[in-house]
Amino acid sequence: MHIKEEISERHVLTLTVDNEAGTLARIAGMFTSRGYNIDSLTVADISEDHTTSRITIVTKGPPPVIDQIIAQCERLVPVHKVTDLTEAGPHVERELALVKVNGTGDQRVEAMRLADIYRARVIDATVSSFIFEITGGPDKIDTFVTLMREVGLVEVGRTGIVGLMRGSEAS
Repeated sequence: MHIKEEISERHVLTLTVDNEAGTLARIAGMFTSRGYNIDSLTVADISEDHTTSRITIVTKGPPPVIDQIIAQCERLVPVHKVTDLTEAGPHVERELALVKVNGTGDQRVEAMRLADIYRARVIDATVSSFIFEITGGPDKIDTFVTLMREVGLVEVGRTGIVGLMRGSEAS
């Protein structure tokens, strides 16, 4: 018997939810209890009266699993809307990272050269280290971090993905 293995796909989901205690725990608990993984998670208050938040989740799975995740999120009480940006069409994704690099001499020069190429900004500097701020897609940040490992990477902090649909309509 040969079982067809489905290809795992990366999806960016946005959830509009009530901004109240326990909402994030409910959503994360749903993922955990069903064995789904969260690759990236960001949450922010998006309403003037602080009643609504937007959660952006990056996850992977075969199409039927993604459909199941969306359906289960939609059934949770504090969730108003779920949008699969990956399926909905053209969208923009960004992430911010802070990257600390130690180095002197040639390593320092190379770190600055790479930062310039990747449009990373120096936001802190000492005589032996830098902290760079870089924004962009996850691949750009991954590549920058990999290159910084060669010149003295010390630490990385990443925000996680945020995304919006292109065009004039809200997602």
